[in-house]
Amino acid sequence: MSILVAPLLLAAAAAYPAPSPARLEADVTTMVGFGTRHTASTTTDPKRGIGAARTWAADRFNAISATCGGCITVDRISRRFTGPRAPTGVVVEDVLGIQKGRDPNRVVIVGAHIDSRVTDVMNVTSDAPGANDNASGVALVLEAARLLSRRQFDATIVYAVFSGEEQGLWGAELLADTAKARGWQVSAMLNNDIVGNTVGQGGVRVADKVRVFSEGIRASEDLVAQQGRRAEGGEDDGPSRALAKAIDGIARGIPGGLDVMLDRRPDRFGRGGDHEPFLKLGYPAVRFSVAAENWDRQHQDLRPEKGVVYGDTIAGMDFPYLAKVTAINVATLSRIASAPAAPEDVSIAGALSRDTTVKWTAVPGAAGYRVRWRRNDAQNWAKTRDVTGTETVLTQVPVDDNFVGVSALSAAGAESLVSFAGRERRR
Repeated sequence: MSILVAPLLLAAAAAYPAPSPARLEADVTTMVGFGTRHTASTTTDPKRGIGAARTWAADRFNAISATCGGCITVDRISRRFTGPRAPTGVVVEDVLGIQKGRDPNRVVIVGAHIDSRVTDVMNVTSDAPGANDNASGVALVLEAARLLSRRQFDATIVYAVFSGEEQGLWGAELLADTAKARGWQVSAMLNNDIVGNTVGQGGVRVADKVRVFSEGIRASEDLVAQQGRRAEGGEDDGPSRALAKAIDGIARGIPGGLDVMLDRRPDRFGRGGDHEPFLKLGYPAVRFSVAAENWDRQHQDLRPEKGVVYGDTIAGMDFPYLAKVTAINVATLSRIASAPAAPEDVSIAGALSRDTTVKWTAVPGAAGYRVRWRRNDAQNWAKTRDVTGTETVLTQVPVDDNFVGVSALSAAGAESLVSFAGRERRR
């Protein structure tokens, strides 16, 4: 059955027009034009500051919604946060575009932070264009909404524009908490942060790759659960890593697209991003980021110094590249929102046997399931079997030497994330 995967991925990739570099550039140009988008900047000036930027984002969602008969609802959620980078407190607001699916409670999220900063994170007045960090991500989210609004999905898609990232991932924390409070079943969260340049530090150019960061051991697991995952060998197959692997496969099906570099850590070394509050609550989440960062263009005062031009301006952007990163996000969102939820309670048994018995809980709306397995010394799934029930026996597949996972399939063949099979849990 595995030979069907590539055609399905190609069909999904071809289902939408290619993202528009010109549209992405126009949106980044508009955001740069707000001067600064520092989280604590003015919220009353209609042309400058974070308030104007957030209102513009809401207007863009409304304009997209008007072209699809009101398919996207704008929701502006807020909370006051206090911390070292906002000692007197600041109101953090997220602008959400919610495209309701047939199941309003199962959710796929794509997000990016709109706030920007210069060298001094407390400087709320100096120009902080934030073209790549992170107008690029917000433009991607808006373009994804424009393209995906053309059809309805089984899952609800939430397009999220965060504030407060530079102060402590506060906007992402607000949405993660909101998802939990509203009872959303989050199938995936895609965080896009610094996704629009190809020339990195020292002039190195990488235009054919994008990094996708994902956790191995889960931030949401307690010590007992971590020890269980270690005993089962599932360090490379948690939900977020399964999401990253799915993205890699989807990207390979996009003609002329980018190679996904699976970065096997939650984020860049010693750094973090807006997917992390979702990880803490157990939701599958990853971060997209460029393959070659240019630190002279991140968190810098605008200035020339010793022949180097510092500052995150639009001059450092590559919009055809940003369009390719957008295409991967669009194809991923389409697939996951079209598929059922990932199976739960997937277990294997077969000690002292040459055969492995696989069981899982039925998924609402699933037309079938795909059982995947590979030898323990391999990273990628090697073999598959499609079934309609919730149990199967893999003959001559010893449990000691093979990893197993199960995904759910829609009637049209859209595949959920793969759930790793562990030992059957005692209830």
